[in-house]
Amino acid sequence: MAAIPGGADHAHDHDHHQPTGIMRWVTTTNHKDIGSMYLWFSFAMFLVGGVMALVIRAELFEPGLQVVDPDRFNQMTTLHGLIMVFGAIMPAFVGFANWMIPLMIGASDMAFARMNNWSFWLLPPAAILLTSSLLVPGGAAASGWTLYPPLTVQMGIGMDMAIFAVHILGISSIMGSINIVTTLLNMRAPGMTLMKMPLFCWTWLITAYLVIAVMPVLAGAVTMILTDRHFGTSFFNAAGGGDPVLYQHIFWFFGHPEVYIIAIPAFGVVSQVIPAFSRKPLFGYASMVYATSSIAILSFIVWAHHMYTVGMPVAGQLYFMFATMLIAIPTGVKVFNWVATMWRGSLSFETPMLFSIGFLFLFTLGGFSGLVLSMTAVDIQLHDSYYVVAHFHYVMVAGALFSAYAGAYYWLPKWTGHMYDEKLGKLHFWLSIVFFNMTFFVQHFLGLAGMPRRIPDYSLQFAEFNMISSIGAFGFGLSQLVFLVVVLKCIKGGEKASAKPWDGAEGLEWTVPSPAPHHTFETPPVFK
Repeated sequence: MAAIPGGADHAHDHDHHQPTGIMRWVTTTNHKDIGSMYLWFSFAMFLVGGVMALVIRAELFEPGLQVVDPDRFNQMTTLHGLIMVFGAIMPAFVGFANWMIPLMIGASDMAFARMNNWSFWLLPPAAILLTSSLLVPGGAAASGWTLYPPLTVQMGIGMDMAIFAVHILGISSIMGSINIVTTLLNMRAPGMTLMKMPLFCWTWLITAYLVIAVMPVLAGAVTMILTDRHFGTSFFNAAGGGDPVLYQHIFWFFGHPEVYIIAIPAFGVVSQVIPAFSRKPLFGYASMVYATSSIAILSFIVWAHHMYTVGMPVAGQLYFMFATMLIAIPTGVKVFNWVATMWRGSLSFETPMLFSIGFLFLFTLGGFSGLVLSMTAVDIQLHDSYYVVAHFHYVMVAGALFSAYAGAYYWLPKWTGHMYDEKLGKLHFWLSIVFFNMTFFVQHFLGLAGMPRRIPDYSLQFAEFNMISSIGAFGFGLSQLVFLVVVLKCIKGGEKASAKPWDGAEGLEWTVPSPAPHHTFETPPVFK
């Protein structure tokens, strides 16, 4: 049966009825339903990964072992990373893509509606596999989310469950990305050229290509671990002529673009929000497109800056140092363009704008600590210390999570037809930003003082900063429940959203193309 445009919106004439209740969600091909399921799934996984982070921080609250044994601690570290990256952040942005891309380009639905359904329904079994690896004998893979051999070659069945889960999550990501690329290239409304697409669409087009390019690399790496474990190969086993450092090269060839797979859709969201609340089009649309593309291309040639301490030749270290510093240029272009968009705009500070500005400050700080770590001599000192933990949480939490919140608050009125509670939204923002910095800013000092990451116990000199960090983490975790309250209140009812809920940002509504396409929406008003 040929797919019918509009998916589940249009009942087929010869079908007796549309499924209702739970089956409506299991069988839906409607991009909005699927987008909503992605978003709910990612929030559930965010809470699961968050609980694991709180176990980690509870253990580190003071020196000495108190909450969990060291093995369990390492399992929590591994699963926290894998769940947050593959279960929380990536599905959240895929949820935004599903909801908004067809609306932004004037398409009736995603290109492959059935595949869209399948790429979502692969996620829950993978998540169950991953989390239930905690319950098997020997527990989950206690190797960190990077799954380095030789640790991963020696572990129990929990490792096999993790590998299988990673495969399923990868298949889901690849299918979702094929769908997004096809939709964006083939289903734009007449007159909407690529350079007239909203930037959110551009960032997803670029991200989807990254996913298609690097997910198979990760699949190859974990498959090689699998054959080392069960089929007598020695890819990474030095005793059989293999090389554990080979795994690191393959993993980080996936892992560095992966960082941008998480960050680039975040750039897209803030590129929609900032112009709307500045009441003017995005500054430098074309340069934003080119900067984003060059970030994506450069992300493939910097992977070994994660590996300065493996004994690379100095020439290799120099190359990766300079290539890494190069990425700072297009990233800087983007930051300046966002600031220039706000410059002399008619600014208002609703919750989405607050989260976007929070993103701007903290993501830039994370970028600077990344620049510090790009320097080989410095990184050799700071490698595997809490400085690195602080750096990537500034990029991941302040970067990806804050921009996801900005997008959620920005589009909630469109999704639900109701305005969210602005007071609660602002409370959520201020609690989040205060506790986030309380948790992670002090970790820079821990790292500079030499505290290694992934340890369940530490010497007394690190006690005060760890206590601050742990208190901050519990504050941050609990303040995320405010967001849940906001969303549930918004779905249940509340003030009706007008056709243009962001008052005064007319024509800069859900899509903020620059220049505005001549065939949709009116052109942005001129503010005197």
